[in-house]
Amino acid sequence: MDKLIITGGEQLSGEVRISGAKNSALPILAATLLADKPVTVCNLPHLHDITTMLELLRRMGVELVIDEKLSVEVDATTIKQLCAPYELVKTMRASILVLGPMLAHFGEAEVSLPGGCAIGSRPVDLHIQGLRAMGADISVEGGYIRARRNGRLKGARVFFDTVTVTGTENILMAATLAEGQTIIENAAREPEVTDLAKCLIAMGADISGHGTDTIVVNGVESLHGCTYSVVADRIETGTYLTAVAATRGNVRVKNTSPLIMDAVLQKLEEAGAHIVTGEDWIELDMKGNRPKAVNITTAPYPAFPTDMQAQFSAMNAVSEGVSILKETIFENRFMHMQEMIRMGAKITIDGNTAVVEGVERLQAAPVMATDLRASASLVIAGLVATGDTIIDRIYHIDRGYECIEEKLQLLGARIKRVPG
Repeated sequence: MDKLIITGGEQLSGEVRISGAKNSALPILAATLLADKPVTVCNLPHLHDITTMLELLRRMGVELVIDEKLSVEVDATTIKQLCAPYELVKTMRASILVLGPMLAHFGEAEVSLPGGCAIGSRPVDLHIQGLRAMGADISVEGGYIRARRNGRLKGARVFFDTVTVTGTENILMAATLAEGQTIIENAAREPEVTDLAKCLIAMGADISGHGTDTIVVNGVESLHGCTYSVVADRIETGTYLTAVAATRGNVRVKNTSPLIMDAVLQKLEEAGAHIVTGEDWIELDMKGNRPKAVNITTAPYPAFPTDMQAQFSAMNAVSEGVSILKETIFENRFMHMQEMIRMGAKITIDGNTAVVEGVERLQAAPVMATDLRASASLVIAGLVATGDTIIDRIYHIDRGYECIEEKLQLLGARIKRVPG
């Protein structure tokens, strides 16, 4: 099992290119199952979860053509098997996203209950309730969700009592081929949901209200092919900006989308960063100054994202002052803090609230990644620590960050991957 070794203390500076968003690419790849003609998806990040999703499609008999830029042409008309097996689904929760499209287009679906990060309860009940409201016959047995429809799915009013990103995406995709109008209320507003809707519209879907909490879908008879480029990864963007801010450096991130970064950029400015943005780039400069502590409360988009909480806790650990972090989305999202405490961070945890008292520098220590964003926070901690930090179980980080050590090396970090 690979490890990362980071020699801390370098002030990062330079340019970094942002990859396509994993959390946009996965539902868009699932959406290709809805089309009667090939769909080409561009700007895919080269990540393990993407490879798993492509393997899942391939296992079901879907024909894929991948070019050297990792653009993928997907032809769902060749599908032979309407089952997403446990051995593939167990590694990635997003596999649940094939449920809606398979059911809507092919009339049935069998999907294993998903696996993924251990960061709290992410139930699939809301997906099932929504599809049942549209007339699907669904049973859960032997660890599998088995779904069928008699005739086309029917448009329905689907209300989510809690905001669910993948739930919104599954119902949105299923509704595109349903008979009549579907109204999704308390829908997720995340940019990745909006990106999926834009791709479905390019395939011929009739969708409005994406980006708001009420999405209206008028079902159509069929969807056609298209070529679509996945939006930039806002969490990868935020991670590099925060890492550079923590090291008191400066950076220009390219191929990104500042318009979907408001909450994170506002907090970085509060921390003392000087920020300038263009159409597809962001520049951050700390002018060599230590960041100031910032309070964070996570909440669904457009508020501060839970996927950036861990990275900000690492920056706050070496900031001037005391900060309070409140996690309102997932109940197990503070696991990385125990590791940072071993590196000398002064953190007090009380339920879903953490109080961080900034110190001048952290001390290197062997640490272990527990989930995707926790591992990113430990990388940042290593960058601002004295000595060599060894991060174990980095397979988590490879699920969400393309070539993280190479990109950080370009910014002057002393970081290397070694076999476990």
